[in-house]
Amino acid sequence: MAGNSRRPGARRKPGTKKGPTKGSGGKGKRSLEGKGPTPPADKRPNHKSYRSDGASSSASPARASASAPRRPAGEDRGRRPSSRREDPDGPQTVLGRNPVVESLRAHIPATALHVAQGIEVDDRVRESIRSASERGISVLEVPRVDIDRMADGAVHQGLALTVPAFEYLHPDDLLEEARQRAHLARVEPLLVALDGVTDPRNLGAVLRSAAAFGAHGVLLPLRRSVGVTPVAWRTSAGAAARIAVGRATNLSRTLGAWLDEGLVAVGLDGEAPADIDHLDDVAGPDAARGPLVLVVGSEGKGLSRLVRETCTGSVSIPMAGDVESLNASVAAGVALADVARRRRA
Repeated sequence: MAGNSRRPGARRKPGTKKGPTKGSGGKGKRSLEGKGPTPPADKRPNHKSYRSDGASSSASPARASASAPRRPAGEDRGRRPSSRREDPDGPQTVLGRNPVVESLRAHIPATALHVAQGIEVDDRVRESIRSASERGISVLEVPRVDIDRMADGAVHQGLALTVPAFEYLHPDDLLEEARQRAHLARVEPLLVALDGVTDPRNLGAVLRSAAAFGAHGVLLPLRRSVGVTPVAWRTSAGAAARIAVGRATNLSRTLGAWLDEGLVAVGLDGEAPADIDHLDDVAGPDAARGPLVLVVGSEGKGLSRLVRETCTGSVSIPMAGDVESLNASVAAGVALADVARRRRA
């Protein structure tokens, strides 16, 4: 029988206990051979010192690479794989109670509000659910793990708002839209072009200033520029819904085409010798009242070389004191306010 170490027909001696036979205890013919002293770290194939310095190892490179554990491509040692990032031009998710309620207050176009089951309900959660229901946004009560998956490790506090992709106009359509709006207001078209602005709060502030001072459209470059994200939309205080926004594959080329259409492009450059008070001297008589594009540079580098060369001219904003430069959104607001003043006069 299996498990019985006695020969068939053999009898156990009186007083002995039934059990497994005793082993050799590592002694005798079946004893194990010792491995000797532990070698240094750079001699052990599975040690990180051996992998990082193959030249000091006595093993061949092929053996060293075979002994090292394989890792997914793009993953560094000691770090978890990079988290999934949303497409900046695709649908996005607003996470957290304050961001969600502020987005709903700003009337950001949303498709669904996800509420985790069993969360503590406070005033922000109640307002979010009420606001979403009044606007016809789907309110979905889902397990918390679903929102964890949507957040991909970010803090969400049990609330997530799905925002669809922003719809940009083609530069030609943006110019046509601006002309139509200007015609209804009995003025010439006024547009703002941003060159490399990467902060969504700056973009949101520019959209807000553009809507406040009568601009008819905002143009963004496709690359090296932020898009209309939920943060930009929130900062604009809803102005993103009231002003046309377009995107250009090549900003300098688009500005050149607009110049051929009769517009004047004026860049804001802190190093320009002429200030905005002399706008007419730079861009032509009564340039502020005519079809105009104000070009605003990035927060750190300002206008790029090609864009600066494409502009009709550049002006600076006079400042008192030792302030080095203005924020991009502040500079755009000051210039737009000055243009609006000249148009009213």
